[in-house]
Amino acid sequence: MTDSDLAFRPAFQLSALIASKQLSPVELTELYLQRIDELDSQLNSYLTLDRDGAMKAAEEAEQAVIRGDDLGPLHGLPISIKDLELTKGIRTTSGSLAYKDRIPDEDTIVVERVRAAGAIVLGKTNASEFGMLGAGENRLGDHCRNPWNTERTTGASSAGAGAAEAAGLCALATGSDGGGSIRIPSSFCGLFGIKPTQGRVPGYSGASSPILPNLFAQSGPMTRTVRDAVMLFQVLAGHDARDPSSMREPVPDFEAALGRDIKGLTIGWSPRFGYAVVDPEVAEITSTAARVFEELGCSVDESDLVFDVPFKTWWALALASQQINHSQLLETHSDELTWYMREVLEAARDLSLEDYLRALGHRDVMRWQMEGQFEKFDLLMSPTMPTPAFPVDQYPEEIGGIRTEPSPHWGFLPFTHPINTVGYTAATVPCGFSSDGLPIGLQIIGHEGDEETVLAASAAFERARPWVEHRPPVS
Repeated sequence: MTDSDLAFRPAFQLSALIASKQLSPVELTELYLQRIDELDSQLNSYLTLDRDGAMKAAEEAEQAVIRGDDLGPLHGLPISIKDLELTKGIRTTSGSLAYKDRIPDEDTIVVERVRAAGAIVLGKTNASEFGMLGAGENRLGDHCRNPWNTERTTGASSAGAGAAEAAGLCALATGSDGGGSIRIPSSFCGLFGIKPTQGRVPGYSGASSPILPNLFAQSGPMTRTVRDAVMLFQVLAGHDARDPSSMREPVPDFEAALGRDIKGLTIGWSPRFGYAVVDPEVAEITSTAARVFEELGCSVDESDLVFDVPFKTWWALALASQQINHSQLLETHSDELTWYMREVLEAARDLSLEDYLRALGHRDVMRWQMEGQFEKFDLLMSPTMPTPAFPVDQYPEEIGGIRTEPSPHWGFLPFTHPINTVGYTAATVPCGFSSDGLPIGLQIIGHEGDEETVLAASAAFERARPWVEHRPPVS
């Protein structure tokens, strides 16, 4: 087996090799650090590496195996952490030049759980500033670039997670999704990614942060296989008192869902959500992928879901959060902000209480619409993205010959943010390639709290149309 083959082995297989003493956590960590040194200058997927910390953790992990200690579910697996997650003792920028030197003194819940499960933190992956853009652009350096074509975007905000995982620069990657930020880069980079139900994975942004309701953001896994995602998801999920809104019910056995028979499931296919513009090639590839589920014994029918300008609703709720968290930066660090973050904070300053309350009301309408869909269907499906990854700095002004609304910078993600607004779960599975060799994703949406059916369907599709053998040119 070559080093490249080892780096691309599914994480669940690497875990078994470590536990059986056939693979050293030290050698595996060294391999990923070497690959980062060799390849990441083309991608800019990592903002910060913790070489010393990673090697120390790998040595401790190796000794635990030698001693015969009980091993955590992620023991010895090198993982990347999105730079929106606080990491104790490791620089955390949140994708912002204003925080380029911040070194937190605490971990978020996600990082706590990853470390406790035995994973080895390699470093922090690139992100758009405060997660507020769907492309890998900030002022900390070059764009984050797609390993399938380095002239193309990775999508964002989990940009570096997508690039690093797709290029084999980590075994597992954490992302977070407030408007599509797991699913966008997973689709553009050819990965599996799942946004959990709102509250399934607790959020905690630090003791010094304002106490705010978490209306639509969830951390989650971005991986090369569905089983790998389940390994990480099982660790991340579950209530924490620091997030009172996190789900208190017992965490399901997600691994058990992987082999579940999906025959008889009813699936609603929505090519446009009643309003979206879609590239014709993407529409054809994703429609064909949805029909694969008929081969698997499911019924697939057209959904009548029609969302009425859902971006306006998501935008108002997002602006309110940004206003409370970051409004002071307009006064203190305006010259260090990205163009889009200045735009966000200026719009947030003008947001009225009436705008916010109307958005909450419209969110209730959208939830009512989704409830109606799930009275008819077990799952909904759609394209994940309306277009393949586009060139960096060239946001699509038109898709399928129709102008993107409300603007090129925000109009290329019509299928993801509505799912955040309603709080349901959704995954993206790689389902094909564009004519110029770029990955296309199929979005699989589940009812609130029903990640198990989403994972069962995703695993069944993976068996029917495997994708793991595909590797990008930068790998």
